[in-house]
Amino acid sequence: MRTRLIGALALALGLFHLANVSGLLVLSTMVVRAVHLTVMLGLIFLLAGDSAKSGRRRGGLWLIALLFLAAMGTGIYLLARWEDIAFSGGATTTTDIAVGVMIILLVVEAARRATGNFLAVITAVFLAYPMVSPYLPGVLYGRGVRLESVISFLSLSGQGIYGIPIGVASTYIILFTIFGAFLSEFGAGGFFFRFSDVLTRGMTAASAKTAVIFSTLLGMISGSAAGNVAVTGSFTIPVMKREGYRPHQAGAIEAVVSTGGQIMPPVMGAAAFIMAEIVGTPYVNIMKAGLMPALLFFVSVLVVVHLQALKSGIRPAEPEAGGERLSKTLLSGVPYVVPFIALVGMMIAGYSPVKASFYAIALLLGLHLLWTRALSMELFRKIGRAIVAGVRSAVPISAACAAAGIISGILSVTGLGSKLSIFIISMSGGIPLIGLLLTMVAAIILGMGLPTTAAYLILATVVAPALAEMGVPLLTAHMFVFFFGCVSTITPPVALASYVAAGVADADVNRVGWTAFRYGLVCYLLPFAFFFGPALLADGSFLDIGFTAVTGVLGVFLLAAAIVGYLRGDLTLVGRLWIALAGIGLLGQGWMTDLMGLAAAGLWLLYSRFASRSGELV
Repeated sequence: MRTRLIGALALALGLFHLANVSGLLVLSTMVVRAVHLTVMLGLIFLLAGDSAKSGRRRGGLWLIALLFLAAMGTGIYLLARWEDIAFSGGATTTTDIAVGVMIILLVVEAARRATGNFLAVITAVFLAYPMVSPYLPGVLYGRGVRLESVISFLSLSGQGIYGIPIGVASTYIILFTIFGAFLSEFGAGGFFFRFSDVLTRGMTAASAKTAVIFSTLLGMISGSAAGNVAVTGSFTIPVMKREGYRPHQAGAIEAVVSTGGQIMPPVMGAAAFIMAEIVGTPYVNIMKAGLMPALLFFVSVLVVVHLQALKSGIRPAEPEAGGERLSKTLLSGVPYVVPFIALVGMMIAGYSPVKASFYAIALLLGLHLLWTRALSMELFRKIGRAIVAGVRSAVPISAACAAAGIISGILSVTGLGSKLSIFIISMSGGIPLIGLLLTMVAAIILGMGLPTTAAYLILATVVAPALAEMGVPLLTAHMFVFFFGCVSTITPPVALASYVAAGVADADVNRVGWTAFRYGLVCYLLPFAFFFGPALLADGSFLDIGFTAVTGVLGVFLLAAAIVGYLRGDLTLVGRLWIALAGIGLLGQGWMTDLMGLAAAGLWLLYSRFASRSGELV
């Protein structure tokens, strides 16, 4: 019964959003957001009780039913009352406030069930701030805000819970998760794996390179590093182990590339859509800015897996006789490749991501019918399963967005956001580099226990404005926060993507975590590189961007060699440090650093040739 109810609600919500974006429904923003959150809250409580025995320990089916009915009831009440409250200038009744309190509590509990205790605790701390601020010292002191005003602002208006975060979840994110589910349901996963396999067939480290390409293609859509590891790792990790990679190495490679999928355009996970709204720029500008750093990161990973294979003595596998040709593979993938290319093309042409994803879904269905010429009940069942899967995959993101809306609402209504910005500026002494270092630490710590979306939202509200006041360009500040929110999933001691990969690889968790951290080191340097070199974010002349791309590739190649400790042979510690410094110089933007990096690389090359002739270790 509960499973059917979950499926029916998810299907209804998915059809609601598809009808809304198609123009069949013309609804106000508040109605769309309220319907979305109401159904998502109901799904969270039903799914938590359905999937975990611990749900029964929390009170059993009666508690699940009570929470579900409360979510539905408060949502319906808000839909009936929000216009009267808005047109009266925010006048509320005692019943309104009581319902508002219930909505806030339901969101906190939903965040706890969907994403874990950490986000719920942080949200609760921020909720307590207006009541305790008159008793706090220093920058945290506040004159206090009436409790009724806080509740009304957070839960009965288009701000707070129903602000930008849940607005993005109910438009961009839900449509892209449904699009990703359509790709998966109609067989894109199998095609991407075959395509990656054909591209790398016969190469050194073929399985690892397949994993890099495959996980990148799927990870850019899923937006969840740990989730992507669970899906793609079951294919890639066993193959890498059979090829000769040790279990912890195979797990680490998968964790790193699945994490990197979140920074790869055109989708870049959920947080990038929110970034476009907060920064106030078209999403295509976010894609353009993120393209070169993402490509440099994946070049570094490809070099890491290649050099690791050479160092470990892994030989290229002989191509299978009669293997599938690339042209045949691409032809079979037309129903998946064309919609994906069309999605990117439409966004570049100026279509909103919401419209582009809707048209891409329609194109996918049209091509599937053209390819199979099979209009049957099975097709409609596939469509239904895809919609349900897409909505279900957006459940934890919606919970995180609603909770993040409470946090950003508290920061706004109490003025705490501006105070924290002043505090960060004073802590850094107004020096941007120190501010960036403090931001990096904060982002990694928050990201260890929060979904990337929630971590980015909090940091974008608190830290990014402070960086902007110190002279860091706004988009650069937000991209900096976004990158470190992503790589927190492979940063020990709490590295969620590495934990999942360790389970699939049957390897030691800590060993996988630290190996993934080492393999992904380039991603920790890239945010600082695009702060000092804006051409990495496609900000500058064509010549500057092109030259930066060339020197960037050379830089990440040398850094990857230093990470593995192998380049034309095993490297000593001194050799690794030397070429790492050369790589950092090339990764930075500027003639001076590039010349220094090239000179250092050239000196090492000359020395290595001399040392190899004399039999000395390099």
